[in-house]
Amino acid sequence: MEFKMTVLRKPGMPLVLLICGSLVYYHCAICNSSMVSLLCDVLIVLLCSFAVLGMLFRQMNVSVPVDPLEWQISQETANKIAACMANTIGATESVLRVAASGHDKKLFLKVVVVLYFLSALGRVASGATVAYAALWFVSLIFCTSNLSPESTCQSQFLNKKRDGTRVGGQES
Repeated sequence: MEFKMTVLRKPGMPLVLLICGSLVYYHCAICNSSMVSLLCDVLIVLLCSFAVLGMLFRQMNVSVPVDPLEWQISQETANKIAACMANTIGATESVLRVAASGHDKKLFLKVVVVLYFLSALGRVASGATVAYAALWFVSLIFCTSNLSPESTCQSQFLNKKRDGTRVGGQES
């Protein structure tokens, strides 16, 4: 969670995510293309751009050192990404296991209601539309939390203690 927050707290990162999300939404929802087509189009554009830049630099006699080591991520960053994914998948699996056991009826009802809502939402809107709306919602949250450091959104979602109580002493 900490890794995600440090990446999204960089200035302009929500705007970059919205621009990329808008392009993905346009390509998938409006042009009715698949994600494979989008990935191929992106790779073609990158390849052509690098080829044009390479020819331009060669014409101008500019040498550009290409060091693959600069393109790699650190071991710590890779471990943080893997740990974040493992924690998310593990937490989801744990919630579904407890809900399926039937011991916690409130959790079971919450899971059923959320899954029913997502099922209905999937019938009404396409997956690309739902993902795009979620991207806007998350970007809005991070933009507003960047504007005021002590916002209610930040204190509500980010400042939870491990024992289940919030910073203000209220129980969740």
